[in-house]
Amino acid sequence: MEISEKLLCLFSADVREDGDKYVVEVPRREIETGSVEPGETYRIALISRSEGDGESTRETEESPSRSGDGPQPPVEPGEMRYVEIEDLGKQGDGIARVERGYVIIVPGAEVGERVKIEVTEVKSNFAVGEIVEENL
Repeated sequence: MEISEKLLCLFSADVREDGDKYVVEVPRREIETGSVEPGETYRIALISRSEGDGESTRETEESPSRSGDGPQPPVEPGEMRYVEIEDLGKQGDGIARVERGYVIIVPGAEVGERVKIEVTEVKSNFAVGEIVEENL
């Protein structure tokens, strides 16, 4: 699947019925990080939870080919992400948090910066990302 360079945010959400319409709620963090503005109109793409071969995401996550019993990291090596640096680590590296509070360490980033990174290393409880583009 090809992802547009214009992607502002990516999150999982349920579609709920609200009278004569259906609603997809945008997480507060997407508004607070500046990616999305209330009152604006956006194009939305919905991606099925099912895999192309008919298996559900849940079945795929529980497949024996995956290692570990817990949830898998929400990022993969080589993945590009827009993140906001929320904190500094003990060695002065930028710290960003993504889905489920998963930590991405970004060397050379400063608190408050919004940067585009490439994920270079993924561990079960954190990842490392390299800055591709600064000051977004």
